[in-house]
Amino acid sequence: MQSVSPLGRVCLRLWNPYRQRLLGLCPVRMVRMSCERKNEVLASAPLDSAPKQYPPKIQQLVNEIAGLTLLEIVELNDLLKKTLKIENMGMMPMGAVMPGSSAHPAAQQAVEEEDIPEKKEKSLFIVKLTELNAADKVKLIKEVKNCMQGLNLVQAKKLVESLPQEIVTNVSKAEAEKVKAALEAAGGKVVLE
Repeated sequence: MQSVSPLGRVCLRLWNPYRQRLLGLCPVRMVRMSCERKNEVLASAPLDSAPKQYPPKIQQLVNEIAGLTLLEIVELNDLLKKTLKIENMGMMPMGAVMPGSSAHPAAQQAVEEEDIPEKKEKSLFIVKLTELNAADKVKLIKEVKNCMQGLNLVQAKKLVESLPQEIVTNVSKAEAEKVKAALEAAGGKVVLE
């Protein structure tokens, strides 16, 4: 056992009363530390098992909404979104209708028409080199070097030898067609994505 220096003994004597005061102030520590209360369960807040009572105004609104048809609900939904300035969120697919519920056919058609997004014409393209003609490998390497800025011949050769590779990304259709024509003239097979 190690001997405690005189200064250490003084510190321990001062620490013990301070520690007792701390333990006396903290009831959770007292419960943990005391032998008599060790096995007692701490009292918790009583659970409220009674059903919640809603105001009559809310109950009336729920009853009126429950009596609406699906078309009226869609109109109510649109009006609430406009009034409360809520952004339109993605809808649940119609195949995921809850079992046991029946949907009005006209409402289904109206909802399906809203879900169909308009197809937008693609504006940015990726030019991808997929294959090369072995006889035209040197010409293709030089053309790849010309198409990609900051690429030297060694890097262009490695790129051509590890196909398929993206040559140009996020370019307009005219630019993509121009690069595609140049690479195909040099002996490569190109795909626009």
